[in-house]
Amino acid sequence: WARAARRALAAAPNDALGYGDPRGRPELRTALAGYLARARGVHADPENTVVSAGFSGALRLLGPVLRARGVRTVAVEPYGLDLYRGLLENAGLTTTALAYDGLGTEPSPLGTEGAVLLTPAHQFPMGLPLHPDRRAAVVDWARRTGALVLEDDYDGEFRYDRQPVGALQGLDPDRVVYLGTASKSLAPGIRLGWMVLPPDLAEEVTAAKGHSDTVGVLEQLTLAEFLTSGAYDRQVRSARLRYRRRRDALAAAVADRAPGVRVTGIAAGLHAVLRLPPGTEPAVIQAAAWQGLALHGLSYYRHPKSTAEHLDALVVGYGTPSDSAWPAALEALCRVLP
Repeated sequence: WARAARRALAAAPNDALGYGDPRGRPELRTALAGYLARARGVHADPENTVVSAGFSGALRLLGPVLRARGVRTVAVEPYGLDLYRGLLENAGLTTTALAYDGLGTEPSPLGTEGAVLLTPAHQFPMGLPLHPDRRAAVVDWARRTGALVLEDDYDGEFRYDRQPVGALQGLDPDRVVYLGTASKSLAPGIRLGWMVLPPDLAEEVTAAKGHSDTVGVLEQLTLAEFLTSGAYDRQVRSARLRYRRRRDALAAAVADRAPGVRVTGIAAGLHAVLRLPPGTEPAVIQAAAWQGLALHGLSYYRHPKSTAEHLDALVVGYGTPSDSAWPAALEALCRVLP
């Protein structure tokens, strides 16, 4: 990253530090379009790509634009981050929860909602990809009703035991908004995210953004250089190997130390769901806190209006601990499992 920053600054034009295009630096939008087409199957045009301050920054921009378009309700998955639901609700939108089963999120209840927010490649936190028939059904619903699909591709580069799942946006670029971020592949503190938008929506989001929520130009130029030089691909490959090793260590340790706990959702991503015996989630969370572990139970991610079955489970992120802290963290986790 440091080398890319030096190269980017050396090559930056004189006007790079001006206010510039609200969509973001053209170097980055062009680099992202090429990368996303190659790596995720996204139909990306630099003209319709907008750089944002991470995924949350993208939702802060999209919420008011959707509201101004007449959208009043956004469907969301039954499990997910309350932060994102809150950002939509702060924009004056109501969120409703879809159902969930062994094939992933169930889209059949979709009706008059103006949009739906999904994690189709790797549902967060449950870990399943959206079934192909349901991917098609969501897009068909959007076409039929004129609604939009907001695709959160939060960890699309990290696949371990299966072929990569292409972006849903590739099925219909006019109805799907693709949202990505460098938080998993690089670091969340860089605050770099991106939206690939239908042309008409891109104009509205750009106008709404103006010069607010501007991401630092130096970070944009550095990421553009990182992408075009091939360093980003090397970083993703290295991180994928490191995370896979941690995932394997986690699964092996749980199988050995807590055979009654089932590890699920681990074919991709940076987290696992550990299914617990019924009624044990609160006690395990408390025991984890005594061990100095910051863990959430599955109930933490449940939409308050969800009708999905209550399941006792832990959501364990294995990407954050440093290499030196990881063995002790894994040992502490095993000590608290029933």
